[in-house]
Amino acid sequence: MLVITLISLGGPEIILVAFVVLLLFGGRKLPELMKGLGKGIREFNNAKANIEQEVKDSMKEIEEGK
Repeated sequence: MLVITLISLGGPEIILVAFVVLLLFGGRKLPELMKGLGKGIREFNNAKANIEQEVKDSMKEIEEGK
């Protein structure tokens, strides 16, 4: 969903968003913010993968029981 939104943004809009983020968080806090964002995305993807695996395992158990 986010990717689709970013694709519809043009160059000037992306520059404006980057400028606003830079103003809000400052140049020194920006790397820390991006590191935290990356860590959060990684944790979310790991949790999603774990849930998908649990659902697949449950479906296998149901199929084997029949």
